[in-house]
Amino acid sequence: MNDLDPQWPLPWVRAALGTGVLACLAEEDLHGYAIAEQLEQRGLGRPKGGSLYPLLSSLEAAGSVDASWVQGERGPGRRTYRLTDAGRARLSEERTAWRRLVAALDPTMDTSPAEKGER
Repeated sequence: MNDLDPQWPLPWVRAALGTGVLACLAEEDLHGYAIAEQLEQRGLGRPKGGSLYPLLSSLEAAGSVDASWVQGERGPGRRTYRLTDAGRARLSEERTAWRRLVAALDPTMDTSPAEKGER
C-alpha cells in the first residue's frame, strides 16, 4: 500500500469521507488540495478531485460548509472551505453515530469522547 491508499477498506472510507472532510475543516479553513492532504494524513487516502469536489459541493448545498474565493499571493486564487455552525453540529452528530457503531461492533471497546480528547 502506498501513502495515497487508505488504511481501511474502500467502502468504509467512502462512507466516512464526508465526516472526514468536516473533521478536517473543524481545525481550520482549507482549500480542496489541503483537505485531500489532511484526509491522506488521517489514513483515509487521498481522494481524487472527481470525488472530493462533488462532496464539497453537496456539503455546501446542505449548509455544512461555506466556500469563498481567496486570491493567491503568487498564483491563481482558490476556493477555501469553512465549517459552518450547522456543519459543526453535523460533525458532532456523525461522530456520535460512529462511536455507537464501533460500540455495536465491539462492546468491549471504550468509545467515550472524553477519553479521545475530542473537541
